Amino acid sequence: MANFLDRVIGAFSPETAARREAWRQYLEQVRSYDAGETGRLNHNWPAVDDTAEHQDEPYRDRVRARARDMERNSDIMNAVVSSFVRNVYGKGFTLRPKTGNAKVDAEILKDWKIWTRKENFDITGQQSFNEMLRMCVRRKKVDGGVLLLKVFANDGRFLPYRIQAIEVDQLDYTMDQLGLPGEECVRGGIRYDKYNRPMGYYIKHVGADGESDPRPVYIPAEQVIAYWTKTRPTQVREMSDMAQTLTRIRDINQYMEAEAVKERVMACLSVFVKRTLPPSNLGRGTTITDEAGQQQYAGRTLTPGMIQYLNSGDDISVVNPAGQASDATAFVKQEMRLIAAGQGLSYESVSRDMSESNYSSARQGSIEDSLTYQSEIEALIEVCNSIYETFILQLYATGKFGDRVDFQTHREEYMQHEWIRAPKPWVDPAKEATATATALKTGQKTFAQVQAEGGRDWRDTVDEMADIISYARKKGVDLETMLTGEKKT
Repeated sequence: MANFLDRVIGAFSPETAARREAWRQYLEQVRSYDAGETGRLNHNWPAVDDTAEHQDEPYRDRVRARARDMERNSDIMNAVVSSFVRNVYGKGFTLRPKTGNAKVDAEILKDWKIWTRKENFDITGQQSFNEMLRMCVRRKKVDGGVLLLKVFANDGRFLPYRIQAIEVDQLDYTMDQLGLPGEECVRGGIRYDKYNRPMGYYIKHVGADGESDPRPVYIPAEQVIAYWTKTRPTQVREMSDMAQTLTRIRDINQYMEAEAVKERVMACLSVFVKRTLPPSNLGRGTTITDEAGQQQYAGRTLTPGMIQYLNSGDDISVVNPAGQASDATAFVKQEMRLIAAGQGLSYESVSRDMSESNYSSARQGSIEDSLTYQSEIEALIEVCNSIYETFILQLYATGKFGDRVDFQTHREEYMQHEWIRAPKPWVDPAKEATATATALKTGQKTFAQVQAEGGRDWRDTVDEMADIISYARKKGVDLETMLTGEKKT
């Protein structure tokens, strides 16, 4: 509202008064989130909010199909996926039973090594424990998840317990039944209770010929291990982990294809001969003409060393696509940085290009990458835990524990175990060893932590060291002095 001063100014200069009023209104506006504005800069940003399943369901199958297409045809896609496979599972997890009884632990470990062979572990007899889990990591990145069924078949093998891998698109959508709030329902081929907890899965059987049985099989939830990442409370099914970066991966594919075509065209040295006189069709010539009598060209593509005669009146213009190889390098590098960042990784881990790295940057990148992999490792360990606990129950059910009647009483103790990951190679072994020694001396790390980082159990290391030192003493070798440089008294 204009005051006395504004009215006076308006009487002498209406333009100045109008500007004052406009600025006053602008400053009085209550600004909140720029991202929520609907002005000119955001008019092409339509966004609809809904539950996770309502947003994911229409696109889930299409995104999965496109991710699989990139898996088949894109080296960049496989660089990202392979990075996760190498670092999440890598050389595998080493099982260490912790029942509190060394003899029982040794028996369990022996049986585990036998059962995890491909002929005993996989219902198809084609994949060992390690091979299947590596495939699971790959399928989670590309498809969004994978289902592992606990199958029990008495076929005379080591244990009746087997694992069957099922692709997520084998879930039968046709069984969907929408219930009222607070009631059971079926969404995406999965039956849920009123708390949205899975009760069972409707799975289509797909044969070796690729044909599926129209009658789905209902599998109770306790027999299914669903390996996928839930990012919203209302999410009930998987979405490809690569969804956010698929468009950039496809852009690189198309750009590099265009660059390759351009370079092939530029590499073709060809000769075009223009005739000053019309070609003669007299005699037994082999000239090909069209309905108008004009000579036809033998081909429409450039080939190395091609010699082509042109029709009378035709001319040739050299096509020289703009751009240099350095432009392609810069574009691809920038896109790969964005793709890697979108997956929580460093550029070096995806591109394997270390030309711009030093020890410090490589070490920092490795630390950041390890944090990204850690969440995937934890999810995969949950899968391993479920497989292992059923394995222990099957050992007990088939009498592998002998007459130990205390299993039911001490069931939790029998289930105790841990997984030790294989160590990652050091970027600079000398610096890493020095840092480890300093951490031990200052109490920042314990001997058990250092051994676990190296993929070993500290008890096994101590036992092995004691055996070596004892053997050396028997042979008259002062190994302790050799290792420490100090004479023992």
